[in-house]
Amino acid sequence: MARIQTDRIVGYLTQVRVMLDRMPVSAIEVVIDALLDAHARGSRVFILGNGGSAATASHFACDLGKGTILPGQPRFRVLALTDNVPLLTAWANDADYQDAFVEQLANLVQSQDVVIGISASGNSPNVLKALEYARQVGAVAIGFTGFAGGKLKQLADVCIVVPSDHMGQIEDGHLILEHLICTTIRERLAAENTPRRHGDTEGRHL
Repeated sequence: MARIQTDRIVGYLTQVRVMLDRMPVSAIEVVIDALLDAHARGSRVFILGNGGSAATASHFACDLGKGTILPGQPRFRVLALTDNVPLLTAWANDADYQDAFVEQLANLVQSQDVVIGISASGNSPNVLKALEYARQVGAVAIGFTGFAGGKLKQLADVCIVVPSDHMGQIEDGHLILEHLICTTIRERLAAENTPRRHGDTEGRHL
């Protein structure tokens, strides 16, 4: 029995290592550049998801908003749409759960903002609806997903598809991605000789 348990532990960790080795680096680079461009413009970043992805959205907003702060640099204007429980449940109860994120965006999002939708399946209706609205108003729509990408892969301007069909490992991958992205952004901002000003952009444009 102990041997079976050990094999399962080692098997899971091996699968995660394989997944990480297959991560789409070029898509990650595009997402980092899009966030740095939003930072330079003073645009806002909205992050959303359900269940475990809701926790990742909140974690991402925390790390992007606090963990990237540097002296002489503007801060990220970031908000997780998962965090206002009264508003989230009001829309879910009074309208429809599919509207829980898009109705929040309707109050806030503007052209050139960034909206990050996290859905392991790529098919969460409320995430898809929010990103569709984001694109309609001219915001940059970014997806984090897994499996084959689902509908989110086709809807987003750029989509990072974690190469796994294991729900837990996809969520592992999303959390690693947000840490990687925030760490890289902080390092890039720190490496610049002059502070970024709102209105200065660089990198790849979507």
